[in-house]
Amino acid sequence: MLASLHATGQNVEPIRFGDFEHWVTRNIKESRLIGGEQKQVYAIGPDKVINGASPYVPDASTPWATSNVMAKVVGIVKTSNAVYPDKRPEGGRCARLTTKLEHCKAIGLVNIDVMVAGTMFLGRMFEPVTSTNDPYSKMEMGIPFTKRPKTLKFDYKVDMPASNTRTYSSGLGAKKTIAGHDNAEAFVILQRRWEDADGNLYAKRVATAREVFGKSTQGWVNDHNLKLVYGDASKSTTLPLIKDSKSYYARNSKGKMVPVHEVGWDSPDATPTHMLVQFSAGSGEPFMGTLGLTMWVDNVGLTY
Repeated sequence: MLASLHATGQNVEPIRFGDFEHWVTRNIKESRLIGGEQKQVYAIGPDKVINGASPYVPDASTPWATSNVMAKVVGIVKTSNAVYPDKRPEGGRCARLTTKLEHCKAIGLVNIDVMVAGTMFLGRMFEPVTSTNDPYSKMEMGIPFTKRPKTLKFDYKVDMPASNTRTYSSGLGAKKTIAGHDNAEAFVILQRRWEDADGNLYAKRVATAREVFGKSTQGWVNDHNLKLVYGDASKSTTLPLIKDSKSYYARNSKGKMVPVHEVGWDSPDATPTHMLVQFSAGSGEPFMGTLGLTMWVDNVGLTY
């Protein structure tokens, strides 16, 4: 899922479709009970238009997934879109990730608000989403990968709202307002995964890199490098080993989605089997965020 090497002072290997010049546009009509509006939902991949409320299956050539989904709850088709194509001032396109409330109201059936932080990651989202329970189980995080890059390289811009609050709203119960703003973030994790005889997945952490963005930038920051730390990164990263209660999911050899149990730090010279990369307009728990927080991302690649 990586393009060929090219030189720009560094050996840079672009992640395929990480220039965000190409997008899938899905035209989906929501259920009449909630207004029957025609909505556009975007995916990162080869240019095409898909009409209709059918579950999205990504083209095999794209490694990217997003938090944009079609949901079908108690028979009601609802869309969510917080990752969009956008234009850069100097030309070309990029990805815009924003934090917003998705509202769904149908008299006598459902009346909910769900906080969505625009997120894109390497992996796949499975549709239709039928509930807000256990959101990670609907995402396959990571792609096969066996190299050892030095950095994750990308261009970015952040717009941080002036409000110093976060909102929690999962659609279950009332919304909560919490002091303190959220942050945008980028991270990369390299894992060495294996499967036991019962189909359970385990991993050791080969390398880690994470950065949070808590302030607005003065325009675009280009050629930003996020350095990977190999081996035990517990003293140099804000991304600790993943607890079982927050495990990401992946498909085992039988095709079943199961949690990936991260059981320790690997040796600094280990060879990974999978790579996780994520950009998000939020860095907290699912369904929590600062309304309007926006991050733009472009030209994502790996350096060696």
